[in-house]
Amino acid sequence: MNALFNLHNAIFAWVEKIGDTVMPIFARFTFGAVLLFYYWNSGLTKLGDGILGIFKPSIGAYSQIFPKKLEAAGYDISQFGFFEWIVVMAGTYAEFILPLLIIIGLATRLAAIGMIGFVVVQSLTDVYGHHATDVKTLGMWFDRLSDSVIMDQRLLWVFVLAYIVFKGAGALSVDKQICKRMNH
Repeated sequence: MNALFNLHNAIFAWVEKIGDTVMPIFARFTFGAVLLFYYWNSGLTKLGDGILGIFKPSIGAYSQIFPKKLEAAGYDISQFGFFEWIVVMAGTYAEFILPLLIIIGLATRLAAIGMIGFVVVQSLTDVYGHHATDVKTLGMWFDRLSDSVIMDQRLLWVFVLAYIVFKGAGALSVDKQICKRMNH
């Protein structure tokens, strides 16, 4: 029986060592496959028209980030100030920049922390700003269903991002190349 336990431990020590190399790369791949274009497309809906649209957000940006305030302003974004503009632009740029940093593996842990914050704010905005409180959208943990957008899906998103925060970008990343150059 001891030999069986030793064999088990030897095999899974080897699997764990391989996992230390493969899993951070797989976590970044999973993020890219599932969320990269989700966030980039969301960011595109927030840009205004033309080349200067990168500085002048669309009404959709304000409706996604400040839904109640926009409604109270009669959907007139000219009533919004610098604070709202800065928040909308920061959120818009974050949807492009943070996923890109995760994919290429540059400042990956910080980008993943930023994305976790983004998912939390996005979820709170969905619940309190867009009234996404129906059971199908909000969901509940430890029930028999696993398809709610907020409680189920976003928990999995945060898990992938938290994995990146704790384990880093992995061997195939700009972060790793920077570390190699700094140590030589």
